[in-house]
Amino acid sequence: MSPIPSTTAPLVFSLREQIADRIRTDVICGRLGAGERLNEVQLGKKFGVSRTPIRAALQQLLHEGILEGRPNVGLKVAKQPSDAMYQLVTEIRRTIESFAGQSLFISLTDSDFANWNAILERMRAACLARDFAMIAELDIEFHRSIVRRAHEKDLESIWSSIVGRVRAHFRDTQKEQYPDAMEIYEEHVGIIQSFKCGDVKNAVALLKEKIC
Repeated sequence: MSPIPSTTAPLVFSLREQIADRIRTDVICGRLGAGERLNEVQLGKKFGVSRTPIRAALQQLLHEGILEGRPNVGLKVAKQPSDAMYQLVTEIRRTIESFAGQSLFISLTDSDFANWNAILERMRAACLARDFAMIAELDIEFHRSIVRRAHEKDLESIWSSIVGRVRAHFRDTQKEQYPDAMEIYEEHVGIIQSFKCGDVKNAVALLKEKIC
């Protein structure tokens, strides 16, 4: 089977993980709204795969809380969590990304900065265009790259399982809080500059401040 095409970084994981990642991103970015139903046959045609990996991906997203319903009956995009749950999950995400930032710091290479700069260039274009769906997608890619770069087993899986539960941050909150979308780009540039200058304490502080 051919890998599923992506608008961001190449997907190198299992077919189930690739499909789950694309659906998760579409939910977080608002391309799939709360209450929208997902059809295995339609998804199979969209991704060009059988229903088996589609079903496995949907089961994963159901477990993560991004979808709700019952397999073989019907699944739909879950509602946003309560405010109390949102605050709890946000704190967990801050802890995960702070840990990742501290873990990766001593082993950063030019390749890491080249990857981040490529993401930020696309983010800059999206911010100039006020394309908040694409800004959200690149924001996710940026923060995932930090978590993934820590090379800690299962850390990305834990992170992915909670990100969908705070998806309003990546789209709605940013749109409301940033009249000038370029501020989003500048904040991410500041994180990378801190890493580049060897100021891991400030980089981690900026990471935590950005997560709200």
